Amino acid sequence: MTDGEWRHHAGDLGATRYTPLDQITADNFSDLEVVWRWNSVDSHLIRADESGTSRVPVDIVLDQLEAEEPNRWTMWDGNEYRSGRPSIRALVATPLMVDGVLYISTPLYQAAAIDARTGRTLWSHDPRGYEAGTPPPQPWRHRGVAYWEDGNDRRVVWGTGDGYLVAVDADTGLPVEDFGDRGRVDLLDGLPRTTRGERDLVNFVPLSSQSPPIIARDTIVVGNSISDRVVTKEAPPGWVRAYDVRTGQHKWDFHTVPYSADEFGSDTWLQESWRYSGNTNVWSLMSADEDLGLVYLPIGTATGDYYGGHRLGDNLFSESLVAVNVDTGDREWHFQMVHHGLWDYDNHSAPNLLDIMVEGQTVKAVAQVTKQGFLYAFDRLTGEPIWPIEERPVATDTDLEGEVVAPTQPFPTKPEPFEYQGTSIDELVDFTPEIRQMAEAAVENFRLGPLYTPQMLRGTVMRPSVGGGATWSGAAVDPDTGLLYVPSVNRHSTVLLTERAPGELGNRRYIRRSLGAGSTSTSIGPVMPQGLPLWKPPYSRMTAIDMNLGDHIWMRPTGNGDRYRNHPMLRDLNLPPLGGDAGSSGPLLTKTLLIHALSAGGSDGGPRLVAYDKATGNELASLDLPSGALGSPMTYLLDGRQYLSVTVGGEIPGVLTFTVPD
Repeated sequence: MTDGEWRHHAGDLGATRYTPLDQITADNFSDLEVVWRWNSVDSHLIRADESGTSRVPVDIVLDQLEAEEPNRWTMWDGNEYRSGRPSIRALVATPLMVDGVLYISTPLYQAAAIDARTGRTLWSHDPRGYEAGTPPPQPWRHRGVAYWEDGNDRRVVWGTGDGYLVAVDADTGLPVEDFGDRGRVDLLDGLPRTTRGERDLVNFVPLSSQSPPIIARDTIVVGNSISDRVVTKEAPPGWVRAYDVRTGQHKWDFHTVPYSADEFGSDTWLQESWRYSGNTNVWSLMSADEDLGLVYLPIGTATGDYYGGHRLGDNLFSESLVAVNVDTGDREWHFQMVHHGLWDYDNHSAPNLLDIMVEGQTVKAVAQVTKQGFLYAFDRLTGEPIWPIEERPVATDTDLEGEVVAPTQPFPTKPEPFEYQGTSIDELVDFTPEIRQMAEAAVENFRLGPLYTPQMLRGTVMRPSVGGGATWSGAAVDPDTGLLYVPSVNRHSTVLLTERAPGELGNRRYIRRSLGAGSTSTSIGPVMPQGLPLWKPPYSRMTAIDMNLGDHIWMRPTGNGDRYRNHPMLRDLNLPPLGGDAGSSGPLLTKTLLIHALSAGGSDGGPRLVAYDKATGNELASLDLPSGALGSPMTYLLDGRQYLSVTVGGEIPGVLTFTVPD
């Protein structure tokens, strides 16, 4: 935060999601007024014809492209060919605000500049990545852009769905001519096992950049997204790549998967599986400490999220937090949270940087919240754990041939987990004896067990789900108090793996057929009848953790859970708040408030923004939204007035901006 601006996706390079602004308070929060709404530039795309340029409705453009090449967006999902036709709905980005201008990216990988006072579009830049031959791994979404300046040289930088890094002039939106090849760099150049323009829909694994890069010490550090719906054991490695912000010249790669037998960690990929294994990528957000010259990389799972028989060993640096030198890319330290991952428990959110006081000593800390509901805390210079982390035995029995499960996993001793972990009969919902009996019947044919119970053909019920206890939007930290706030959800997943049939496409022994979350009648996992919940509440919550002590300060359900509470079998029961109203939107901290978006509970039962007391978690005020929040809220100060912006859904999604009333 600089002079009331919001220059980074999570507010600053340390991903604190914090601002000292204090005009928006508990007293005026519910009275905030909409000052403007900006509709996504994805709704109309600029096209040239004989008379010049015009803005053409997006569906007309996509229809024309599909007519030119009927299989343009066809993709193989492990079971069948299906269309990945672009959609403009998932506007999940958090805008930046610099010098009175908001900068945002869209699901079609455009970027736009918006007047922060009026919501008027100042410029948009379309890399036309949607014209590429195959859709990006998670079509279609983009989480935001990065900003850099040096004097009058001001740039907006982001990655595209077809694997390019783009830099434009922040004032005009025009490409920076001396950056790479006229404003773009090919992120696939020199990356093993990937070829631009490849049309082999089975063996080619698409790669894109769907989260904002981070820029520190004039170096752009960028991760990538790689499809995990693969039927081959080969995939591109998710190397983290760095480029000079002025020229676009490639500076270094950090090899998340080793490139040679003499590299550190190659011995953790048994039978030289590093030669063909991939993924192990940073698909989400990073953080950086410019004073220390370190960038913190939250790394995901190796190829084959749920079956590791083709990549035996611990598989460094999958599911690790790695600190690298921003100037050289050298590894300074690392910690692996999951050995030989089989649960898709990526490190999926930006590590939070904060200074804390532990037993009388000031510690520059980095905290990583995880899908599995843990918080791992380290000295961010040395990588030493702030509190002990214990290797504990876990279950290793599985009926998947060729699988060798890691015998231990690292468990933090502090703080306590912030979300439910594992599954058992005792944790099934028990609002009434009848409902409990229904829950026991629902799980009868599935494997239950504690955290890190291995996958099996019958279907292992995992909790937290593959989407995570914490979600990709992560946590927020208060530099004044050392409190960390993490929203989480109580959900499960069940993975269906079957052997590849003779003659079937691919070369993996087991193929993921589907992934069930237990929410529909067609789910492969345990399903409660009539839409009842399977587990004890709460179904979403916010947890405040004192990072000076490693202790939970409070834990509160987020939302009343009316979609459950109003169920005919529950509405006459005297139930406490159930939660279940939170999505993937991240928290926002101000000087006085914790702000979080919920999907229900507004004055008409609809979506809302909620202001909580930071010290107690009590709900202080609520603000109705016309449609659900898609991204995390941000705030800024302009002309002496505080504004609050959030991306919201709708037929055409957009940015909704509030301010304090006159």
